[in-house]
Amino acid sequence: MMLRIRNMESGRCIAMVKNELNKQGIQYKTVELGEVKLKENISAEKLQLIDMGLRNAGLELMEDKKSRYIEMIKVTINELVYLSDDLPKQNYSDYISKKVNRDYTFLSNLFSGAQGITIEKYIIAQKINRVKELLVYSKLSLSDIAYKMQYSSVAHLSNQFKKGNRPEAFFF
Repeated sequence: MMLRIRNMESGRCIAMVKNELNKQGIQYKTVELGEVKLKENISAEKLQLIDMGLRNAGLELMEDKKSRYIEMIKVTINELVYLSDDLPKQNYSDYISKKVNRDYTFLSNLFSGAQGITIEKYIIAQKINRVKELLVYSKLSLSDIAYKMQYSSVAHLSNQFKKGNRPEAFFF
C-alpha cells in the first residue's frame, strides 16, 4: 500500500513519519519525501489515526489525485533546489515530467490552477529561498552560490533575487 503525504520537505519530516508509523505499529518498506510504501494494506481506522498524528506535525495524508500530483511536483522541485547539490544542469520541465510520470503541460495547468502561480515562478521562489539560506548559513561567495544554484551569472541571480523580494512578487 502506498501513502502520499503533503508537506514532507526534509529529513526531519521523514523521521516524524517513521516515528508516527512505529507508534501505530505499522510496518513500512520505505519512507521518502512525500511517499510511504507500507508492507501491507491497513484499515481505514488506522489511516485516520495516522492522519491525525501527522496533522499534529504539520503533515497530512492526501486523498485526491490532483492534490497528489501537486504535492509530487512540489517535492520534486524541493529535491532539485534543496537536496541535489551536484546534479547536472537540466531542464526542469523534463525532470518534473519524468519524475511525476505525466505530461508537463497537464502538470503545469493543474499546478497553476490549484496554486495560482506557475511552476516556473514557484521554482524561482524556492531557489530564492535557498539562496537566502546559503547567504546566511554558508560561507559560499555570491559567485559560488550563483553557480551552485545554476544561474548563468551573479547578475542573473541578483535580478531574480530583487524580483523575488518585492512584496507582490510571489503569493501562495
